[in-house]
Amino acid sequence: MTPTGPCNAPDVVDVVALGESMVTFLPSRPGRLADVPSFDRGIGGAESNTACVLAAAGHSVRWVSRVGADPFGDHLVEAIGGYGVDVAHVRRDPARPTGIYFRTAGDRATDAHEVAYYRAGSAASAMSPGTTDLDAVHAGRVLHLSGITAALSATCLDLMRELTARRPGRPLVSFDVNHRPGLWRDTDAPDVLRDLARGADLVFVGQDEAWGLHSPEAVRAALPEPEVLVVKQGATGATVFQERDVTFVPAPRVDVVAAVGAGDAFAAGFLSATLRGLPVRDRLRHGHLLAAAALTVPGDLATPPTRQHADRLVALDDAAWGRLRLGPGWTEDTQRAPEEVRTP
Repeated sequence: MTPTGPCNAPDVVDVVALGESMVTFLPSRPGRLADVPSFDRGIGGAESNTACVLAAAGHSVRWVSRVGADPFGDHLVEAIGGYGVDVAHVRRDPARPTGIYFRTAGDRATDAHEVAYYRAGSAASAMSPGTTDLDAVHAGRVLHLSGITAALSATCLDLMRELTARRPGRPLVSFDVNHRPGLWRDTDAPDVLRDLARGADLVFVGQDEAWGLHSPEAVRAALPEPEVLVVKQGATGATVFQERDVTFVPAPRVDVVAAVGAGDAFAAGFLSATLRGLPVRDRLRHGHLLAAAALTVPGDLATPPTRQHADRLVALDDAAWGRLRLGPGWTEDTQRAPEEVRTP
């Protein structure tokens, strides 16, 4: 699969990412939200996270969204633009606020993890086919979406259905299922997300969010339509289905600091390698490496390894790849031999 898209358009970019970003408040220490005395401000949003990582990796990227005409909206536009992302098509809404959220420092997979969202009625929830610059959205080789947008409002779901409808001349549509049960008020979320995924060309889905299915093969049987299906299997690795080919690549061992933003970074790594025309194994390895970069920092976003450094690691033989252990600071380690990139 090679992205095509409107490559002759004068404003074409490698990737357009559409979705809500929020100002994120990260705790200054572990503990319950009720006990944390202060927070550091960051940014967070599945699609904008992927956009920022892709831009930091050297790709031309556009983020399309809505934010409030408020200081938090200013911060998001400036921070995401600071990564080199085109934010000219982010619309400001004077009547609705920018979404924000607070979270605890622990792994979101544990019972102690808390998240407090303040996004109901946000500017991004007013996205619809009529309030979105569809020309800007389609002017990319790849259009990257996620299931989070579909959960924000009925008009956002209308927009997602419009963008995943199969029609001639559209860009390659990348869809990260990103099933967040807490965002859905009804019980038909699995059906909605499955229908959206069926309209995409490239789908990312975690095995733990795949409708109760317990193997990559079962996920593929439920989603035969996408040309490329990536089933993420956590610390085990990931499996790609493309036509009749099935490719599994194990994930390197990672000393995890915080398990947030890793899925978004994985998508960025896989998309980056796809845009470069690399083989499927290498696309998966680039996904794993950028996920590892996110896992070894406390926030949603990490500085990715240089392309040269990532390419060196991706080129390792299977045995050396299996010995990798990546910890905080590994993305800056470009001097030692690749198999030595590890924490003490």
